[in-house]
Amino acid sequence: MSEALEQLVELTLEAVELGNLTPILLMDGRAGSGKSTLAEALKNRLFKEGESLPRVIHMDDLYEGWRGLETGVDILNRQILGALAKGVGASWQEWDWELGERVKWREFRGGTPLIIEGVGALNRVSAEHSAIRVWLEVDEQVRFERWVEREGSDEHWAEWSAQELEFYARERSSELATLVFGS
Repeated sequence: MSEALEQLVELTLEAVELGNLTPILLMDGRAGSGKSTLAEALKNRLFKEGESLPRVIHMDDLYEGWRGLETGVDILNRQILGALAKGVGASWQEWDWELGERVKWREFRGGTPLIIEGVGALNRVSAEHSAIRVWLEVDEQVRFERWVEREGSDEHWAEWSAQELEFYARERSSELATLVFGS
């Protein structure tokens, strides 16, 4: 992933130098493909080399539980990207997985790179608002092992995978990507 990271750092800093103070980077791929890890590494590198700390939005904070992929995408497109496109600040409530409800309000006004990572981040609507669109491709067995390690079981794997397949068949997210990285 170091090659992917270097390329993303270069493209983001280039966008900022060209006057886009809030370049939007979308990172998508099936569960367990490494989106969160790459987003965190990118945030840290951009902070080290840039002048401000980039903001990361995790789609996990937007979904409404295990059946909430579509709701999360709707919140991303309307409340975050739609608001930013209109020149107003974005505000949304994060989902608390333990409580099963929306809790903390979050805001973003721009002025720094915005990294949005997670299943559904790259879709036909969000693609129009982004400077960089990334698709991560990883072997299914690796993804499954990462899922079990992260979640502690495979209890929701089939349910979530079905939502992913339906979403990606409709949105064709991998085809919207400007960069594709695999392992």
